[in-house]
Amino acid sequence: MWALIFLAPALIAIFAMRVAPSVGAFVSSLYKGLPGGVQKPRFSGLDNYQDLFTNPAFIDTFVRTMVFNVIINPLQLGLALLIAVVMTQRIAFRGLWRTLIFIPATIPIVGSSIAWGVALRPEGPINAIISALGGNPQPFFTSPDQALASIILVASWIGIGYWMIFLIAGLEAVPGQYYEAARIDRAGPIRTFFSITLPLLKRPLLFVLVANTAANFVLFVPVQLLTSGGPQSSTTLLMFDAYRTSYGYGSRNLGAAEIIVLTLIMLFFVALQFRLLREEASSRSSK
Repeated sequence: MWALIFLAPALIAIFAMRVAPSVGAFVSSLYKGLPGGVQKPRFSGLDNYQDLFTNPAFIDTFVRTMVFNVIINPLQLGLALLIAVVMTQRIAFRGLWRTLIFIPATIPIVGSSIAWGVALRPEGPINAIISALGGNPQPFFTSPDQALASIILVASWIGIGYWMIFLIAGLEAVPGQYYEAARIDRAGPIRTFFSITLPLLKRPLLFVLVANTAANFVLFVPVQLLTSGGPQSSTTLLMFDAYRTSYGYGSRNLGAAEIIVLTLIMLFFVALQFRLLREEASSRSSK
């Protein structure tokens, strides 16, 4: 009884902010109604999902979201790991460097997006520096070829320092005797990294990979503030498309179906994480 009493606030919050909206979205995705609520929605089963996957625009958005995550997740994970490795070495002012790298994660994402929007304007400071160095100014957010890469830049600026902290914690938890044994065996830094550091960092890496993937699948603020899905739908990702479908076009039921598709994708990656962690635990117990 006491356990239930102490857990009640957290359980109520989880139900109110996670479970109930998810169930509501799923139920809403099974209905169809005219935009603006002119008629009462009618039960339509899986028709909304059929409409989505027979719509070329949605297929393009789905593929673009997958490509976006295939690019940004390894990029952020690799850079965060590289910086974490450097930040665990004996360098001068290590604490200061860690703080400076982590600072972007403490700034609200709206503020970071606005700052980058100003910096990457055609007449902004980044193009001024490029011009001063003899290069040609770049369109960045106004180009269909560069807009998505610019969104990746903004998201990485915000996220790398945050994921670095988890990886630093994992690196500092590796027992020192392993590295001492590697030095005795005259193993070089590259061999030590791939033979000792990387295998013992599997758990933090898996956590960061899946959590980062989930965060990037629901990336919304930079897209909404900086490009509104454009130009030419080049930055339209699933989360933004679901928002636009629901509140821009008024198709709440179709937008709910998009949210369910997005949720299922994220659940797949979470299930994959648990599977990999379970396999790691079983392999350790067998040894």
